[in-house]
Amino acid sequence: MNRIVLLLLSVVLLTSSCSNKFGKIMKSKDYEYKYKMAEQYYANKNYGYAQQLFEDIFPYVKGSTRYEDMYYKFAYSYYYQKDYLNAENLFKSFVENFPTSTRGEECDYMRAYCYYKQSPKVELDQTNTNKTMQLMQAFLNTHPNSERAKDASEIIDKCREKLELKEFKGAELYYNLGFYKAAAIAFGNVSDNFPDSKKADEYKLLVIKSYVKYAEMSYEEKQKERYEKVISECNDFAERFAESKYAEEVAKYKTQTNNILKNLKNEQAKKANER
Repeated sequence: MNRIVLLLLSVVLLTSSCSNKFGKIMKSKDYEYKYKMAEQYYANKNYGYAQQLFEDIFPYVKGSTRYEDMYYKFAYSYYYQKDYLNAENLFKSFVENFPTSTRGEECDYMRAYCYYKQSPKVELDQTNTNKTMQLMQAFLNTHPNSERAKDASEIIDKCREKLELKEFKGAELYYNLGFYKAAAIAFGNVSDNFPDSKKADEYKLLVIKSYVKYAEMSYEEKQKERYEKVISECNDFAERFAESKYAEEVAKYKTQTNNILKNLKNEQAKKANER
């Protein structure tokens, strides 16, 4: 127990000592000394202290040969502290302030990557995910031969998969709640919005299942047109996904629905004759 207390006291004293030392550095009027210490803190990965010192000596360094390198490290000091919002803005500003820099391509990429790091869970608003895709595509357009092009393309694919999953979950929720018409439309949107998805045929199958449920729950006078919609979707599936593993299942839905339509037609004819 005493060892733990001693260890905690040592940490507290060390932290206090570092804080006091940094406070003295910040109060110093020797900007060369501050610059040297900022570089030292950055090299030692103490990005919080480095960031504060960089910001303090900007007016002194601006316009000198050191300015570009310091601005670059200043941006990364935010990034390494996971302050992606400010890091993104600084990477953007770097490109604008140093358009001929050899680090421009890297900062262009890092700006987009900061948005990617801010991309939230699937269930949340995906503004940053969409922004990531836009900026990564712009990066690819501007730097098609970059060594980062492959990474940029992979990130775009990951973002697209996240957006696809978000749309799917929304459609699935409608289905699970029994809002089958809304589910059918939503699943259809997922299929249309992501035609290259590996699950495009599955989404189309879910459209069909949703319309079947919707027709089953409809009033009798509405069933005919709604079952006809099922047939239409089955035909569309056959045209688009002839080789799908779900083709046989869809064919069964079509056969079942055609039988239902025949029965509905016979019942309507019978009722007409009875009159």
